Amino acid sequence: MISRGAHAVVDTIMCAMMNTAQWRFRHDAVTSERLLKYIEQCAALDRESYYALPAGSVEMGWRQDGQHLTWESPLQNLHPANNRAGADFYDTKFSASQSSRETPTIILLHALMSANDFGYRRIATHFNKKGWNVLFPHLPYHYSRRPRGYSNGALSITSDLVRNAETLRQSVIELRQLMAWARQRGSRRIALLATSYGAWVAALTLSLEVTDFTILLQPIADVTYATFGSPASAVMAGLLKKNGVDPGIINRHAHLTSPLHLTPKTPAHRITIIGGKHDRLSPPETLRLLSKVWKGVRYREVKQGHFGYGAMRCALVESERYLD
Repeated sequence: MISRGAHAVVDTIMCAMMNTAQWRFRHDAVTSERLLKYIEQCAALDRESYYALPAGSVEMGWRQDGQHLTWESPLQNLHPANNRAGADFYDTKFSASQSSRETPTIILLHALMSANDFGYRRIATHFNKKGWNVLFPHLPYHYSRRPRGYSNGALSITSDLVRNAETLRQSVIELRQLMAWARQRGSRRIALLATSYGAWVAALTLSLEVTDFTILLQPIADVTYATFGSPASAVMAGLLKKNGVDPGIINRHAHLTSPLHLTPKTPAHRITIIGGKHDRLSPPETLRLLSKVWKGVRYREVKQGHFGYGAMRCALVESERYLD
């Protein structure tokens, strides 16, 4: 049994890595003037318009090369590598009694700065054996979308809060596009299994899309805490405060980016949230609150910090409740 102290050590090491990455981009820290301008531009938008699918979303230049699927991202930026969205597609052989149009699809969303996809490939194999196709999207600035000279996902969360918001926006829209692609192929059941940053993306998507079921592992729910209170954002918080950015400014954008401010379209009994008892990045008390706000979703808690394998083991067990 791993002690609470051991979990704290692992989280501390990972937080140090994230703070080091943020320090590297300290010159990108957003000014209060630029952030306020962006927030004012978004003030009149609701989630439906902020995360709206572009016209012709199912004709976005989709290409499949073996297991890798790519398409043009609806949000373009200064990094060409990030402008083409990508996902790995692990299809399963359907039984003679099941047509290809009936093969369900589960989408796995990875964590921020995920080191490699080895574990996710094993999970994909697990669901393939259960008769589910699996999609593994490469979130912005990760894997195939990592700009040269940058570490995996390093540009996703920095003290440039405008870029952070647009990256999150890009992630949600692309996930919606991927769900539309799966439906166009004939998948009638589409599920989400998502971790940390990926679970944040999935949680926001739930207010826009109906899923067969969704399992969220330690999602980011309180954006203000994640920006100013989390041990993973200590450097970011210092840089922002130096530029005159305070938590009150962040709160003005919460209606678009905070899971605590939305209502899922997926029925509550088809959603499970998993928290870590010793997690300081996505505290369990916040996730318990999210479960109450969402009224009726299932909440499970495992003995780990933010980083560990207990939550995923719990998620795979939970998935058995929904697969059939």
